[in-house]
Amino acid sequence: MKEQSNKRFSRKALATAVAAVSTGYVLALPQVATAQDAEMMEEIIVTATSRETTIQDVPYNISAVSGDDVARAQITEQAELMRNIPGVAVVDRGNRNSGVINGIMIRGLNVDSAALGDYSVAAAPTVSTYVNSTPVYANFLLKDLERVEVLRGPQGTLYGSGSLGGTVRYITRKPSTEGFSADISSGVSSTAGSDGLNYSSDMVANFAISDNFAIRASGGFVDNAGIVDYVNVYRLDGNGIPAAPNGVLASDASYKSVEDADTVEITYGKVAALWRPTESSEVVLTHMMQEDDIGGRRQQTVGQDGWGQSYDDYENGSIQLEPSSREASLTSLEAEVDLGFATLTSSTSDYEHTGDSISENTGFYAQNGWIADYYYNYNRPMAQAVRQYEDSAFIQELRLVSNTEGSVDWIVGAFYMDQETAGAQQSYVRGFQQWADAAWGPGIVASDQDWDYARDDSFTELAFYGEVTWHMDALHLTLGARQFDNEYESSVYMDFPAYGPGAIFPVLRDSNVTEDDGVLFKVNASYDISEDTMAYATISEGYRRGGSNAVPTAGFFAEDSGWTVYESDTVLNYELGIKGSTDAFRYTVAAFAVDWDNVQVNTASRWWGFYAVGNAEAASTSGVELELQGDLTDQFSYTLGYAYVNAELDSDFTPPGYSAPIASAGTRLPGTPESTFTAALDYRAPIGAGDVEFVSRLAAYYQSDATNAASDSPRFAAELDGFSLLDGHVGLAGDWWTATLFAKNLTNEEGTTGLFKEEYMGTDPSQQYFGNGSKQFLTMPRTLGANVRITF
Repeated sequence: MKEQSNKRFSRKALATAVAAVSTGYVLALPQVATAQDAEMMEEIIVTATSRETTIQDVPYNISAVSGDDVARAQITEQAELMRNIPGVAVVDRGNRNSGVINGIMIRGLNVDSAALGDYSVAAAPTVSTYVNSTPVYANFLLKDLERVEVLRGPQGTLYGSGSLGGTVRYITRKPSTEGFSADISSGVSSTAGSDGLNYSSDMVANFAISDNFAIRASGGFVDNAGIVDYVNVYRLDGNGIPAAPNGVLASDASYKSVEDADTVEITYGKVAALWRPTESSEVVLTHMMQEDDIGGRRQQTVGQDGWGQSYDDYENGSIQLEPSSREASLTSLEAEVDLGFATLTSSTSDYEHTGDSISENTGFYAQNGWIADYYYNYNRPMAQAVRQYEDSAFIQELRLVSNTEGSVDWIVGAFYMDQETAGAQQSYVRGFQQWADAAWGPGIVASDQDWDYARDDSFTELAFYGEVTWHMDALHLTLGARQFDNEYESSVYMDFPAYGPGAIFPVLRDSNVTEDDGVLFKVNASYDISEDTMAYATISEGYRRGGSNAVPTAGFFAEDSGWTVYESDTVLNYELGIKGSTDAFRYTVAAFAVDWDNVQVNTASRWWGFYAVGNAEAASTSGVELELQGDLTDQFSYTLGYAYVNAELDSDFTPPGYSAPIASAGTRLPGTPESTFTAALDYRAPIGAGDVEFVSRLAAYYQSDATNAASDSPRFAAELDGFSLLDGHVGLAGDWWTATLFAKNLTNEEGTTGLFKEEYMGTDPSQQYFGNGSKQFLTMPRTLGANVRITF
């Protein structure tokens, strides 16, 4: 098998090349070299087109960052990584919601409110994410990575899992047959607002068993102290019910404050075995797992509690703690055979991702008037949503990629996926039955549980895809297509058991099946203006499956029957770009426009707020992405990135049962700022004549204002202020060690990327709710730390 090529450059050319592969990524550091190797460093090779190539040769806009760069910048969270890639945005919900919903948005393709994230939504994400060759959204920690590749625009003709906005690939390191190696890294840091310290430790070991067999194992933990204080938490009795100091019917309650509640405990591990039975074949078996235990939200309440007291920074007004936990595992078998004329690859994978959480819903009940209307102003209301989700799949993908050099290149592939997902929620008003028994006598209220919901979905897809490229001297023309056939089945159970099973409406047990098939196309042309400059144009189609909703259409809580099924949505993506380099710098300029039809919106039904997906008629996005990297001197290098995205609805969105639009034409699509800017300056130089090098970086990120939801409703619509982040580090690197001091968010910006408004979750003392469920989603506050890494 061919090893990944490691091209060599002079120091100046190399700095430019490395900057290019970190296109638009403000925290991507040049590869640290020792003083002995200061003139020679490696360029990252990407495989986005199923062939090893450089970003300069990929005829569309792609960004990449090496795993070493991610580790050196102490990045473990997806939000921090994605935030600094032009044209990509993310709602930073913190670790608590990191496994529930895929919040990556590329080129503004998002219509979902930032308030989503506590429960698993029915609609598929607009961006597909891969771990190696497996399409999965489990949000593993960014550890032991070879690189991350971000492909903008639909990628259904190159990858098995289709997408609307783009694809993110997390590629882990393979075992090496070159010998034994080990890498040990430990760090400690302190975050503003916390009384504790954050700790992390990682270890990687590579064992070359023979010339054709190797094993690589890695593992570690993250243990972060919390920063958010839950200051209005009920004291609970032995049954988990709000304590009643003066008796059940008395109106008083007992509260406490829990400091630094949003703790983070994560353990993870990976083991991979590589076997090369012949010179032309390779097999890699990988298993990876991760477990998370999160104490609460990294979100603060702005406003006042029910007694008129204002909340301070890093204080949350929930009247109960909101922990979450999850487990994710992935097993894959990847095989590659060089057939001479082409390379055949097979990827067989199986993953499982499960999680649960507790959410504060009392503010939601209060703002809907439910505590007064349906719970008779119960004096210590604590509405608790206990949620679970599951996602598992078997995936098989085959790909044949031509090897021969000539005027024609081609790729063909087949993809099969059998996915099972489930979501459930048990809602309780804790203590309501006990209070009702005391107030009215036993037997009237059957249970504290006022909602029981379970949903099981099954999705299967069979797809065939491919591309063929004609090379006509300086002109290159690519045609691609994807043919797909899928089936989606949803089964739902729903009841309101507070007054007995089926007492409110007949227990809902429903099943719906939707089927779809079609063909997508892609056309790409590129022209080599010179040896160092390429212009390109792309037109590509993207697709997202439809499905069915879980809403009752009969009985007291009946909703409009139009909610039963939602349709697939599609995009038509146009892109023009030019990329090139000189001796001093490298650049990329891309302009895009996306027409989005039959837009899926994760929302809620009209009367009772059941989770549901509706179709808006149309939306569109357009913008530009600019990137520039280069050298100022032999010691100083820089990166600059800018993106402008204009994203809005093109038509009114009036869901089933609504008499007026809930979002008007011209409404901005949420989550994505119009402008983002990144800048970074690197300095590195050997210290004296020794084997030690000084390395440093200062990086800045800015985003303009964004919107919280594509909505006309004051319950959700809000403008999120723009903000700036400043990061940096300094360190020393030797032959076998590095020592780094780092700072994140040096100016301690709040960086709000989403919120629950007071009109949606706020306090209401008239209904005995003295807490406040409104909250802002915060970027990580100022964090200062140190890290030591040893390799041998």
